[in-house]
Amino acid sequence: MIITQSPGSLRQAWVALAGLSAVFLVEMLDNSILNVALPTIGRELHASTTQLQWVTGAYGVVFGGLMLVFGALADRSGRRRMMLIGLVLLAVASLATAFVTTTSQLIAVRVAMGIAAAMTTPGSMALAFRLFNVDALRVRAFNLISTVGLIGLAVGPTAGGFVLSFAPWQVLLLINVPIAILAFIGIRTGIAADDAAELHRDPVDIAGAVLGTATIVLALVAPTFFVEKGAGAWQSWVTTAAVVLAAVLFVVRERSARHPLLDLKLVARPLVASGLAYKAASGLAVAGLGYMVTLQLQLDWGWSPALTAIGLLPQVAVLVAGGALVSPFVKRVGLENAAWMSSAMVVLGLAVYATLGRLGYVWVALALVLVAAGMRVVGVVAGTNVLRGLPENRSTIGAALVDTASQVTTGIGIAATGTILAAMFTGSIATANWTTHQTSQFEAAITLAGATLTVVAGALVTWAYFRTRHAAATTQPAAVPA
Repeated sequence: MIITQSPGSLRQAWVALAGLSAVFLVEMLDNSILNVALPTIGRELHASTTQLQWVTGAYGVVFGGLMLVFGALADRSGRRRMMLIGLVLLAVASLATAFVTTTSQLIAVRVAMGIAAAMTTPGSMALAFRLFNVDALRVRAFNLISTVGLIGLAVGPTAGGFVLSFAPWQVLLLINVPIAILAFIGIRTGIAADDAAELHRDPVDIAGAVLGTATIVLALVAPTFFVEKGAGAWQSWVTTAAVVLAAVLFVVRERSARHPLLDLKLVARPLVASGLAYKAASGLAVAGLGYMVTLQLQLDWGWSPALTAIGLLPQVAVLVAGGALVSPFVKRVGLENAAWMSSAMVVLGLAVYATLGRLGYVWVALALVLVAAGMRVVGVVAGTNVLRGLPENRSTIGAALVDTASQVTTGIGIAATGTILAAMFTGSIATANWTTHQTSQFEAAITLAGATLTVVAGALVTWAYFRTRHAAATTQPAAVPA
């Protein structure tokens, strides 16, 4: 049954929540499940290293680059409508995988899937937020949706490896088709059609859309140059300069446009600005820690991939099982306190790794658990606070901002770590049997990288805390006139 008024419990909205959870599940699976198949894809499609990189990278760049644009369009044309169109595109693109015969075709499929993800993912948060009018139910809904997605992220590589033992790699993307159909049915039947009164009719800021997309795409591409080509390569710094230039032009455009794509005055609101800062700090820390731990366990300590996967289980367990503690914790301390406390826990975990991680696995495990516990909460409450701080007719672009902040800072975290390692480690880091000197260099590098990310993430959390400390939280902002 289509819900026409705000439900009083999650049970009453189970059809809609099943559809929205399926959307997030697809995003998480697409971020993880294909990695295990890259060697197989490379052999069967005769792909180069660069082509394999873009098999995974094209999805993330397109997804991250277009979220703001599609978020803005959804707030104008309808969130439910945009979601349903995106799910149809996702199903068609995934189905096309069965006919792929070259790497270029596969990259094109991944680009189409990235476009579909940009159309659907921000809408899942916005529609879940709009579905309920009570913050406690919103938190529980976000928690449920994120738990389903995290389960997909956790089991994706393992499930993918199992599937590859008896089925072709194309099955890993074809699985999106039934999930997209399930999501389409759940949203089509469980959520009422968009109310024209809840949308806004400002003209689309084409120039702002182009500049915003260019800024985000370049910000996602630049880290790959730092990691692959090093800090001394001209491509790294030219791309970084282009990011800065595009960002400056975007801000100038949005400040002067009569109908900006992104109203910067809304972004400056305490709940919005702090929520984005908390999400950025967490993304920075999680990406950097994951990158460093994976290298440390396999290259420094000589663990096999299977043993490394077991070593990461504490993080996976907390991410999946910790969902049961989110709502009670938020109920006890409140949304604003939950946001800064969970973000601070992420920073604390990173600090533990930076100072003690080289001394043994116990400290690595503790860091993973602290970061996962903090991330489990901030992933829910930061987005909730951002949407609480925005007018109702800007909810989808607000959700897109949250996802974009996470995507961009994830790339920055990996780039910063990779650049420091490249600068301090002599020789090839992938070479077996390091010398004692190389081991010392690696340990010094991850200590410096961890400390650097800790300081930056800690500064973001501190700024966000003081940004909202004396501000009155606006829980039901008035809609911007259409």
